[in-house]
Amino acid sequence: MSVTSPPDTVADFLHTLGDTPPERVLWTPQPGTATEEDAIRLNTGFPKRRVELVNGVLVEKPMGTRESYLAFTLIGYLFVYQRTHNIGVFGAPDALMRLAAGTVRLPDIHFTSWANLPADSAHLRPVVDYPPDLAVEILSESDRPGALDQKIREYFAAGTQVVWIIDQEDRTTRVYTAPDVFTTLTAADTLNGGVVLPGFTLPLADLFAEPQLNPRPSQT
Repeated sequence: MSVTSPPDTVADFLHTLGDTPPERVLWTPQPGTATEEDAIRLNTGFPKRRVELVNGVLVEKPMGTRESYLAFTLIGYLFVYQRTHNIGVFGAPDALMRLAAGTVRLPDIHFTSWANLPADSAHLRPVVDYPPDLAVEILSESDRPGALDQKIREYFAAGTQVVWIIDQEDRTTRVYTAPDVFTTLTAADTLNGGVVLPGFTLPLADLFAEPQLNPRPSQT
């Protein structure tokens, strides 16, 4: 039986988390011993801390003001689509999703079709035990490419079909259909729901032009 050796240094340990900044890694409970109950306690307690569980390690997932504005804006478009289609469950940034044993993620937005729910009330549990068909991640300043790549691979390994990575700074959206297969859309392109959200379209120019995502317009 093979035994995995512990990391030699803190840098090696952080590398296993995709080079996540150390200030986002919680030391209590000790890394490697954290459980879903710990994640639930911190995500629902007071003061609330948005944390993900990554291989038994609690990693804080901050959402800045700008990211929250974009999430709100995109959820608004998706809500209109949902009201006319009603094909599944959409979740906002606080939904805990179990992707594997010891790994629970908090996608900024997610969708799972009714057909892919494992049970009628599966979406009503504190930690849902199914993957999102669509996962949306809105980049923040503290995100690291390695950690993001790790998260994308976890999504697809769990059964996710599409991942959107939205970058407000570049005003781009990467649409992943596999861990290493993606298309980069700019503000000149239209984001569509493909087979996951049939009929959904959103010109990215409209998304990024939302007033609350930009400086206050001049008053005339």
